[in-house]
Amino acid sequence: MSLRSAVGAPFVQAGTDRLGRSDFVVALSLDRDWFSPDQAKRLIDVAASEGLLEPDDDELVATFDVGDVTVPEGFTPDESILQQRTTFERILDAVVDSGIDKREAVAAINGLQSDLGVTLETAAVVYARRKGLAVDDHVQRVRGEL
Repeated sequence: MSLRSAVGAPFVQAGTDRLGRSDFVVALSLDRDWFSPDQAKRLIDVAASEGLLEPDDDELVATFDVGDVTVPEGFTPDESILQQRTTFERILDAVVDSGIDKREAVAAINGLQSDLGVTLETAAVVYARRKGLAVDDHVQRVRGEL
């Protein structure tokens, strides 16, 4: 996932799971030239909303194992990762990451939504759970949106 790679790169570079905000911004904007400083700050907000970063005063803590992050040679993240995703998009990404075809998943989720008479996000949670995926973090968000 490019968001995880982009967020993880500064931590991998520093060899830690905790960085100062300014160090994170410098790593992405000056060291790697991936984003402007303002965009790097926006990435912090997006990553925090996705649960990848946890702000701790003036530091950022990676909530994932940075040792599992690989930044492919020549990787440059797309600016689209600076946009916050909807709950549906997050669940769909988890489904696709598990190896299920995106078109198949969307069609099945749309069918569930129609059959059950629920929101798209609720149908996505039901679908993911039926496929054996752990989407508990999204369940709370879906409940909040109801």
